[in-house]
Amino acid sequence: MIDVYGIRNCDTVKKARDWLDGKGIEYRFHDFKLEGIDAKTAARWMKALGRDTVINRRGTTWRKLSPAQQAMDSDAAAVSLVMAQPSLVKRPVIDTGKTLTVGFGDEQRQALDAL
Repeated sequence: MIDVYGIRNCDTVKKARDWLDGKGIEYRFHDFKLEGIDAKTAARWMKALGRDTVINRRGTTWRKLSPAQQAMDSDAAAVSLVMAQPSLVKRPVIDTGKTLTVGFGDEQRQALDAL
């Protein structure tokens, strides 16, 4: 089963969910704005994808952080930050059990089509 992590009202998450529904692909949706992100999951994302891929540095949540918070110097610091501010995660995060991707562009659609 595919796990889709995101925020329900995010346009990119909506596109991904609509695409998955249209293809008849079953998935579980985890709204981390409502349900949060656990440390184990966030740490796995940081290790597999890297902080630069997982953290959204273009959003308003990022711009509201203090310079000290923005200077996170370790994966552990990034994990703590996204647990406190889940909106910092680029969306959607899609976990197929074999692959882990962020965003929903051509590359992500091709990977899902290959399932």
